[in-house]
Amino acid sequence: MAFTTKQTASIESSMADFLTKRRPPEEIRHKLDLGWRIEGQSVVIYSIRPLWRNESQKIEEPAAKASYNRKTNRWKIYWMRADLKWHCYPPHPEAVFFDEFLTVVDEDENCCFWG
Repeated sequence: MAFTTKQTASIESSMADFLTKRRPPEEIRHKLDLGWRIEGQSVVIYSIRPLWRNESQKIEEPAAKASYNRKTNRWKIYWMRADLKWHCYPPHPEAVFFDEFLTVVDEDENCCFWG
């Protein structure tokens, strides 16, 4: 089930603030940038880079995901491991608020999201 219009607007506002803070300087965004999207009940944050063999092609590398659970009213926090699967983020596996998820990703206590 998709997010309500109000929830989507709140996520979009929070993500705009997050990207303003975390995006690289404009002059290098053609080489590294950040993006995000809603996928069902999840929000995925990813980096955008040129493909090393063909710089005109862009690739997306997932970094963080928050999945909303309506039953518990919490966000589960995941990071993408080298096995290309999502894994729970050990020091902070859930968040009560979406902005709490963004704070966890920004602080990246275990260097899982940004290396």
